[in-house]
Amino acid sequence: MLAERLREQPAPNTRAARAALLGFAEQCSKGPIALVPEVANAQHYEVAPAFFDLVLGRHRKYSCGLWDGAATLDESEERMLALTAERAGIEDGMAILDLGCGWGSFSLWAAERFPNARIVAVSNSAPQRRSIVARAAERGLYSLTATTADVNFYEAEGRFDRVVSVEMFEHVRNHALLLSRIARWLAPDGRLFVHHFAHRDHAYAYEDRGPGDWMARHFFSGGIMPSRDWLEYFPHDLAVEARWQVDGRHYEKTANAWLAALDAQRERVRDVCALTYGPADADRWVQRWRIFFMACAELFGYRDGEEWSVAHVLLAPTDRPA
Repeated sequence: MLAERLREQPAPNTRAARAALLGFAEQCSKGPIALVPEVANAQHYEVAPAFFDLVLGRHRKYSCGLWDGAATLDESEERMLALTAERAGIEDGMAILDLGCGWGSFSLWAAERFPNARIVAVSNSAPQRRSIVARAAERGLYSLTATTADVNFYEAEGRFDRVVSVEMFEHVRNHALLLSRIARWLAPDGRLFVHHFAHRDHAYAYEDRGPGDWMARHFFSGGIMPSRDWLEYFPHDLAVEARWQVDGRHYEKTANAWLAALDAQRERVRDVCALTYGPADADRWVQRWRIFFMACAELFGYRDGEEWSVAHVLLAPTDRPA
């Protein structure tokens, strides 16, 4: 299926490939920021929190870990969180917006290590917000606040020194509009740091076109696969200042670790799935989650992690002071 996906794309480094990227960027810039956030939310983030307690690591980081020198999922989460802070240029005392914060892995981690920072975590999921608020209270992290919002309508209050967004941009279509809003939320010398997965050359939408498109149907409705240089196609309000690549094999190992955790606690996972999807569909959904993790591992491990990988991008306002 991966080879078939690549055959659908124009040959890389050609005029046709460039035209395809430009055309897709223009198409994405005509609609709302996110097409069906409520569907994506239901697919991933309204699942009972206990499911993610069982399959994720200690930080509940539902995104790629960093396995350089890491032997466990917990260690890979910690290393990627530290790398995110380093590349974003996070410092104590900053105002930080965690946009698309998931289960709060970065916000909670940063609040502990930067106690004088003001951190706002934004999620599209009410269970995620409740979980973050509870964990912050347990740890005495009173500089961290969490809110639930649809990215289509969210407007930040105040200015931020850093906006951090980890694996949310893949659920967005109109990146030009989103970047223009984020530019308004940044302090004059602020920066946006984005962690998104990516294909080496191509960008494409996940669409349910038939029986083989189960990923789009069950797990990624309205989503896209950006190219590594995707954010460079929207330079009007925020310009790319630095870009790094994280080898796709790090995500392969992460997804395989999630799968191993699921399999090790399969009966407990089944009980949680019964609460979310109903007892009659519990086994089916356990298997769907297993296949999802396996498909992610296969995707990011393809061709030694060079075809699909993770991009880290640092962007600065185009109208910042000289």
